[in-house]
Amino acid sequence: MIRVQGLSKHYGSHIALDDVTLNVPVGAVYGLVGPNGAGKTTLLSILAGLRAPTSGEATIDAPHTRTAVLPDAPRFDRWLTAREVVELAAHLAGQTDEAAVVRVIQGAGLAHAADRAVGGFSRGMLQRLGIAAALVGDPVVVLLDEPAAALDPAGRREVLDLVRDMRGAATVVFSSHILSDVQAVSDTVGILHEGRLRYEGRVAELLDQAAETAYIVAVRGDATTVASGLEPEPWVEGATVEADGVLRVAVTSLSDAEQHLVPALAALRATVVSVEPEAVTLEQAFLEMTS
Repeated sequence: MIRVQGLSKHYGSHIALDDVTLNVPVGAVYGLVGPNGAGKTTLLSILAGLRAPTSGEATIDAPHTRTAVLPDAPRFDRWLTAREVVELAAHLAGQTDEAAVVRVIQGAGLAHAADRAVGGFSRGMLQRLGIAAALVGDPVVVLLDEPAAALDPAGRREVLDLVRDMRGAATVVFSSHILSDVQAVSDTVGILHEGRLRYEGRVAELLDQAAETAYIVAVRGDATTVASGLEPEPWVEGATVEADGVLRVAVTSLSDAEQHLVPALAALRATVVSVEPEAVTLEQAFLEMTS
């Protein structure tokens, strides 16, 4: 649905994007991640047609009327009500179904404030309103710039649920520096760092690549003694205490751990609460890739 080839954007001597090539499949939820200043907003702005690239190409296989854009800080005329904002967006998108206005306002959690002037809205409420205005035209491509950054935990969860529900019905690209949000809803991820694309692919594959063979062991009592007892084992690469009663055991292989870890803990007379493979997060994978 979205193809970017050799895209670069320069602001004077500053290189915001440097030869970026990526592909977003039809119906995917594509998470564009990176720290502030990585080039995420610049890339989304070029895709939206709001900025011109210095070189390269960016194409969207959908008409402009079916492409919706949500900036990171949406603004609206203060005297309009939330309902009027969404009705205006619907009109501009050629949406004539009045029920769609009600549906997206409810979906964004703003039914209680539909007839209030937006001049009194909080940043989080404006973010929800922006999402409603973006979705009312039934777009097939949705570009979201930090859609959950201004929301409290409950609001973030609602927005992420909205994004997840769009999978298959629309192609979604959303940028975020909150990596746990991207991991929660994305099937594909692109990692931008200093204007360059460092990784593109499925989230599960990235986590598999970044995974280190390790187990998290919770015990009752002194975890330091247990860690010291495991260290000399030839199949242990390191045993460190992570928290009170919790240690991380890096091992040479899963098969070695499956065969030897439990007997070794028993030999140390450790009172074991749990033993589980370490789960790699997108944040860990990102830090490993960009460090």
